[in-house]
Amino acid sequence: MFNNNQIENMIKNLNELDTPALIIEISKLEQNLNEMQNIADRNGVKLRAHTKTHKMPALAEMQIARSGHGIAVAKVSEAEVFAQRGFRDIQIANILASPGKIERMAALSPEIKISCFVDSQEAAKLISEVFYKFGKICYVYIEINTGHNRSGINSYNEILNLALFIDKLSGISLRGIATHAGHIYNSDSAEKVKEIGKSEGEQMIEIANHSRAEGVEIKEISCGSTPGAQFSSSIKGITEIRAGNYIFNDMIQVSLGVVPEERCALTILATVISIPSENRAIIDAGSKALALDKSNYAYGKIIGKTGANLVRLSEEHGIIEFDTCNFKFGERVRIIPNHACTVCNLFDYAFLVDGQEVLEIFQIEARGKVT
Repeated sequence: MFNNNQIENMIKNLNELDTPALIIEISKLEQNLNEMQNIADRNGVKLRAHTKTHKMPALAEMQIARSGHGIAVAKVSEAEVFAQRGFRDIQIANILASPGKIERMAALSPEIKISCFVDSQEAAKLISEVFYKFGKICYVYIEINTGHNRSGINSYNEILNLALFIDKLSGISLRGIATHAGHIYNSDSAEKVKEIGKSEGEQMIEIANHSRAEGVEIKEISCGSTPGAQFSSSIKGITEIRAGNYIFNDMIQVSLGVVPEERCALTILATVISIPSENRAIIDAGSKALALDKSNYAYGKIIGKTGANLVRLSEEHGIIEFDTCNFKFGERVRIIPNHACTVCNLFDYAFLVDGQEVLEIFQIEARGKVT
């Protein structure tokens, strides 16, 4: 990350940035951070920020300053980046099947409380063998399938048997249960979002109560998604919410009715490089800047250009079609991406701004960390 003195000598104003550039508006960022923390505090749960969205330790520090809790990452390589930057409570919200990955996880600083997910005896046994060899403990969450039908189990017998199996192993300790109701992103209304979010929490409490009745200690019940967080956390007994996208929000969240467009803190700054016809303009941001996620707004929402749609992307070009608005050669436009998480992974740096003023430059230190 650049320091303030370097920024003073480099870039002070948004107009000085070359494009495409990744922009974060500080006022919206802080509003988003405060709102999700308020949800957690109101419902008496811990907020574990999922840093796979932004991949920036500087932003994770802002999240922890509010929550006082740990972070989640998606990959071991992300955990390594955040461990090197001093983070000491890191949850890998994923299942690991490679001895090499687990050895890397075990090799992190002994001061780090490390945890991950399992949904099989094979996964638990592998973690146990490696962490026992290292003389360390890995805290694990049994991953529960609450409807997303990705990884995770939901059979009472399977969950109980896995919990009892883990209890007999060395180098591993059952922390609780965790889920990600990712099917919430297929919702066609705000009411459906609420329904899935509440169902996620209710299913987790039911499973936890059943497990406890069989003598299994479940300390943590962790639910995770930005759209579902306010609803799952409202169910009494949920102890933790994992959310990531909330720090920025994006057009997928807007499409779900989770937030208004004005709450999107992340934009891509691009330049109009061609106007080849009376209803088409070309910008210098394509799929390598905007990714290929689609929403109701095609490939992103162009701010302040009613009637203009970003209809097509090639690798380095974005194709805009329009009827009533006008574009000029060299004009700079701001685009709210559909999926903030994938977009952040495409840039080396992000620029924190207040209006036209560039406040800070963040290196996206964990970008490209996929192992």
